[in-house]
Amino acid sequence: MKKILVFVFAFLFVAAVAFAVQDTDKAGKVASPAQKAQQEKMKSCNAEAKAKGLKGDERKAFMSECLSGKVTGVDQSAKTSQQEKMKSCNAEAKVKALKGDERKAFMSECLKR
Repeated sequence: MKKILVFVFAFLFVAAVAFAVQDTDKAGKVASPAQKAQQEKMKSCNAEAKAKGLKGDERKAFMSECLSGKVTGVDQSAKTSQQEKMKSCNAEAKVKALKGDERKAFMSECLKR
């Protein structure tokens, strides 16, 4: 029973430490929003490459295109329309001078249209 408790506490300690350093880089700085966005882009590109079963040079080429924003086929048109929506909704929210929760609610409604 004591071994189980020791194991549980050790696991909780490791989980707490991992959670505490989750958003920091090697220098102990918090990741910027741009860095977080890049990390998310890496995750999605990796998942897409894995789903397509790409390996070697094909994977490198795909990852390069994906990370630079050069997406082919249907994905490009979907991203373009979403980007256009974001731009127009942001512009409209800026004109209305919305901030905080009002802006979040407006953006949510605007992007649903």
